[in-house]
Amino acid sequence: MDSMRPAKIALVVVAMGLASCAGGSREGAPSEGSRPNIVFVLLDDVRYDDVIDHPFVDLPNLTRLTNEGASFQRFFTSAPLCSPSRAIFMTGQYAFHNGIVDNGERAELSHRIVTFPRLLHDAGYHTGFFGKWHMGHEDDSPRPGFDRWVSFVGQGVYFDPDLNVDGTLVKGEGYMTDLLTDHAVSFIGAAPEDEPFLVFVAQKAVHPEILPDYVRTFPPAPGDEGLYGDAEPDHGPSWRAPTTGKPALSRPVDHDDPRSPEGGLPDDVIVNRLRMLSAVDRGVGRLIEALEARGIMDETIFVVTSDQGFFYGEFGLAQERRLAYEPSTHVPLLVRYPALVGAGAAPDALASNVDIAPTLLELGGAPVPADMDGRSLVPVLDGSVESVRDELLVEYYSDQVFPRIQNMGYKALRTNRFKYIRYEELEGMDELYDLDSDPFELDNLLPDRVPAGVLEDLTARMRAVLDGTR
Repeated sequence: MDSMRPAKIALVVVAMGLASCAGGSREGAPSEGSRPNIVFVLLDDVRYDDVIDHPFVDLPNLTRLTNEGASFQRFFTSAPLCSPSRAIFMTGQYAFHNGIVDNGERAELSHRIVTFPRLLHDAGYHTGFFGKWHMGHEDDSPRPGFDRWVSFVGQGVYFDPDLNVDGTLVKGEGYMTDLLTDHAVSFIGAAPEDEPFLVFVAQKAVHPEILPDYVRTFPPAPGDEGLYGDAEPDHGPSWRAPTTGKPALSRPVDHDDPRSPEGGLPDDVIVNRLRMLSAVDRGVGRLIEALEARGIMDETIFVVTSDQGFFYGEFGLAQERRLAYEPSTHVPLLVRYPALVGAGAAPDALASNVDIAPTLLELGGAPVPADMDGRSLVPVLDGSVESVRDELLVEYYSDQVFPRIQNMGYKALRTNRFKYIRYEELEGMDELYDLDSDPFELDNLLPDRVPAGVLEDLTARMRAVLDGTR
């Protein structure tokens, strides 16, 4: 374990060449000796509308966090794919910047990247990681910056998983969501009283269980199999919508290939995914109970979010969650911290997972590296400003997993109004949507119906983001 800490935080600034953005005079920023604990729960493949205002899903503990804290209305992943999204959360850098651009074997790089848990650890936090790391598919060994490490190889399995506990293989007995929660709760109970702590829980849920021949199943926890009875999910206007105006998606595809089923997920499979959230919610409740048992709930920043969303049949898509459309990129972000955030807040600020690292470093009183692309959301959380950014980048570097989206690597820019998707390998297939009038992305304005000057503006802004000048 990486257990060495500097004697003074000032030494971190000198040794690592970091520029602090802590903003010590801002209301809500921590004072010396009063740094908050942090519980960060990262879910897998959970869409915004899986959690927020769902018509039948019952998640009382997540609802409590929503009612007592902030629920961001427009929070997005800047890379809708497991490994890149996790790296963005951890580093506060876009994928093109941190180098983890796909789900390939990035283990060596993921041991070297500078993560916000590592920086908090260096600044005096007691840190634990529990769950899916996935930056380096076959390497579950402890990464720098954690006093406690519980992880697994690749995607893991839901029942009786093999776990790497501080470098030792341990056979778990039970359901993965519950086991990871067990370890995190124990960590909270045993955390030193004289140090703030960070608990990073990266649940496997609700990622599919991957079976041979690309079959994906979604197994609920024991006892949850009958939740919601025969409920049927609601579907929006883009569900099974034609791909007219989306030339990249209109290319021929073999729907007999199990990786590209026609029409998206069956409704009963979608409901099974939603049933899996109940174990997640119970886990959140147990984390809350552990904090309350120590009398530190209100001194803890509690965050719940997701790495990316999922397609339920929008434009006929299912497992191809790598694309830049809203069901795949729009994810929940819940933040409870009474010292800073008003109960029931619903910020409308445009925000990305690239903004999480600088936010938590600022709140933890740790230096923020000058090379982070993200922007602290603290002034949004405390109500000082309405927004900290006018655009965000979304990236995907094409792979060969799903036939329907091969050669569809892209860079996309999302602003408050527009989304521009520039495919890197496909000529004449770019897309641009006016999200004010077309929130479901049904009407591609390219090539010849874009308002004057809009494409030029979006192109220039994307170039500035990639150059690091915006």
